[in-house]
Amino acid sequence: MSQLGKFHYVVTGPERGPKLVFLHGVMGFAANWRRIAKAFEDRFQVLVFDQRGHGRSFHAPPGGYQPSSYAADLLRILDELGWQEVYLVGHSMGGRVALEFAAQHPQRVTRLVIEDIGPTMQESGSSLILRLLDTVPVPFSSKREAKAWFDTEFMRIFANERQKEGLAAYLYANLIENENKEAGWRFSDAGVRESVAAGRAGDHWEVVRHLPMPTLFVRGEFSRDFPREVFQQVLRENPRIEGVEILGAGHWVHSDQPEIFIRVLTQFLAGQRQPLVAG
Repeated sequence: MSQLGKFHYVVTGPERGPKLVFLHGVMGFAANWRRIAKAFEDRFQVLVFDQRGHGRSFHAPPGGYQPSSYAADLLRILDELGWQEVYLVGHSMGGRVALEFAAQHPQRVTRLVIEDIGPTMQESGSSLILRLLDTVPVPFSSKREAKAWFDTEFMRIFANERQKEGLAAYLYANLIENENKEAGWRFSDAGVRESVAAGRAGDHWEVVRHLPMPTLFVRGEFSRDFPREVFQQVLRENPRIEGVEILGAGHWVHSDQPEIFIRVLTQFLAGQRQPLVAG
């Protein structure tokens, strides 16, 4: 575990192995990839890091949460590590960052994997993020109080969310205590809101159409963030793009179906064609 400039990052695996990078989604952090990264560190040198405004990395000033800013961070880290070419995997917001990086630096990406995000941000997904931020009453007086709130009030307020238990656990993991034992967000609230606004403001359809490297788009069967019709349109836009829908998964595909995700990713990184549906 190391600190590179203002970025908290972890590198594992053999130094001479091919390089594999995982990018977490909005409100996430490097440890979200722990189980998946571990499955690859015998063959790859793996990088996971907290993106700006998340985890233990720095919080940027206003205006610093555009996709281009996140992509520039990745370039800086790769340059400082001396990694010239990488296999790049991004989930949700991390997928948007991966697309931006691949468009700007195609020669640096051997193969690209985009998990459950399309070229445009869906209103349902962005609205849920903002509703979560507006609803959770941070700071809590302690993590114990926070746990009790998530176990009761959160479940009542978000009773209609299919993955409410997972959402609660995800958000609780994003709380950190200060010196007074108060529990507040590990991420930048303002940065998350700006990231959502930036995602709503633009799209990556042109990027998708011109991706020169082999690319895999992964969709969760129950995803609202990557509708099936958008997924199918992505596959029609570029012959270098493959797609797989993973059964039994929602937006957090690698968390909902980790073994299937690992199998699909292993096959794609090895150059094997993917079935359209995996379960």
